[in-house]
Amino acid sequence: QARRRQTLRPGDLIEISRFGYEHWAIYVGHGYVVHLAPPSEIAGAGVASVLSALTNKAIVKKELLSAVAGRNNYRVNNKHDDKYRPLPCNKIVKRAEELVGQEVPYSLTSDNCEHFVNHLRYGVSRSDQVTDAVTTAGMAAGLLAAAGLVGLLLARSKRERQ
Repeated sequence: QARRRQTLRPGDLIEISRFGYEHWAIYVGHGYVVHLAPPSEIAGAGVASVLSALTNKAIVKKELLSAVAGRNNYRVNNKHDDKYRPLPCNKIVKRAEELVGQEVPYSLTSDNCEHFVNHLRYGVSRSDQVTDAVTTAGMAAGLLAAAGLVGLLLARSKRERQ
């Protein structure tokens, strides 16, 4: 993961690698990002998503990227630029800064930090972390169901032979 050598441009999506998940922020210039944090979070504490999920609320904060990332790695990840047209940079920054200080609903599955920054950059609320988790869970459930069906058919076949 890259750290400080990347050129950051206002409107860039910043992916911060935290233990077990990715935290997302949007770069607004001069070293600052706007991101979602739980109402009581201390900058850089690294527990934003966990505490927000417990309270179902988050505060939109503008903080230095260095404070939000702490010792975690981060990188620019405008991963949907090929799929969605980014809004103009000045509009992204204006929209982000207008939300600073507001309390917003928070949900790991429908209103998380990744949904928030994608909505600001593209006007589309989406989270690949959620999509990937749901897909993985669905595949696991499908495999378990298939294994159960095979077991049931084998047991029935065995009974019929006896």
